[in-house]
Amino acid sequence: MRIERRELRKWVLGCEQDDPPLPIRLFTIVSLTFWLASILGAGTGISAEAIPHGLYVRDGVLMKDAKPYRGIGANYFSLFSRVLSHPSDASSLSNLAALAHARIPFVRFMCGGYWPVEQQLYLTNREAYFERLDRIVRCAESNSIGLIPSLFWYFATAPDLVGEHLDALGNTNSQSIAFIRRYTEDMVRRYRDSPAIWGWEFGNEHDLDCDLPNHHRPAVWPNLGTAKERNERDELKFAQLRVAFAAFGETVRKLDPTRIILSGNATPRPSAWHLVHEQKWTADTEAQFDEMLLRQNPDPMNVVSVHIYHDRKGAYSGGAKTISAAVAVANLHATRAGKPLFLGEFGAERSLGSREQQQAVFEEFIDAIVRHRVALAAFWVFDLGLQDKEWNVTFENDRGYMLDLIGKANHFMVFTP
Repeated sequence: MRIERRELRKWVLGCEQDDPPLPIRLFTIVSLTFWLASILGAGTGISAEAIPHGLYVRDGVLMKDAKPYRGIGANYFSLFSRVLSHPSDASSLSNLAALAHARIPFVRFMCGGYWPVEQQLYLTNREAYFERLDRIVRCAESNSIGLIPSLFWYFATAPDLVGEHLDALGNTNSQSIAFIRRYTEDMVRRYRDSPAIWGWEFGNEHDLDCDLPNHHRPAVWPNLGTAKERNERDELKFAQLRVAFAAFGETVRKLDPTRIILSGNATPRPSAWHLVHEQKWTADTEAQFDEMLLRQNPDPMNVVSVHIYHDRKGAYSGGAKTISAAVAVANLHATRAGKPLFLGEFGAERSLGSREQQQAVFEEFIDAIVRHRVALAAFWVFDLGLQDKEWNVTFENDRGYMLDLIGKANHFMVFTP
């Protein structure tokens, strides 16, 4: 999901809130399920020590605790960024505990600053930076909820931090690639032994910024730490992004041999193949969709990432005309490639109409996830105040029923492997 630039400018200093009490340990149905899985795993002859932490893939099947796994989680964009900007604000920690209690088994979150100014603490005071992130990981551990950190959320931040153009992402000897390797290594070394880390994701929807016509370039906000100007070297190509993917994936796999590695990409645009080859918005065939889907999720990324939202015109990628068909075609091609599918974003915005209309679309997504046996999914978005007008879901607002629907779906999927 893209956040409008005017909204992102508000995000520089995070969200001021009163400090709620720190979370207490919650023993939930989800926690009990994980405990039972570990006990059952002992009966397979696999020792507890031999079972990898987090999620991993075996023979094309998503696994956790030595058993096949399926589940629906939440996108919690502000989970770490709020603590990073306002370390005295513990609201995201208490909300993380509440999600676990509501049968939300994991969250995907932005693991760093969006703009370069928000990432400066990592460069100037690494100890303070990781102390704040440690609080998130400890909270997740104590509440038995998984974390999928997305390390490089905005596609221009790494090059902007080191003063390079975006084409540096395609140069293995660039400072941008060196930064990606260093940040990834710091993260994986520090948290690879935590059971709370379920996987490692590169970023968010970078594929949507690649190979576009009309001189598509990143935003220019020098007060937020971006470059002061852009030129043709900032028109990102997927061939360049793939070099960055490789640097990330190789670094993760060197230090963590089992956890899933994800791109964080959206579903390929309906015209993705033609944009690359012809710079035209001609609709792709299903075969071309398959080619682009696998191209955007290259090895060692062993899970296919897509983001699917309701399309009023019924013009989904892969030739699909409905939500269910869009989920089915993505899952089919991921499965054929031997990789589980992660529907990393889905949701129902307020502008769809009444509460009943929003709920109908949301339930259509959940039905598609369950029906087509999607391995992993996460709705957009929990506890993000700057998206109150469209997407935000909390326990207190009028969209809280979505959390209940997901909790019930997770309970169902636990007992229908």
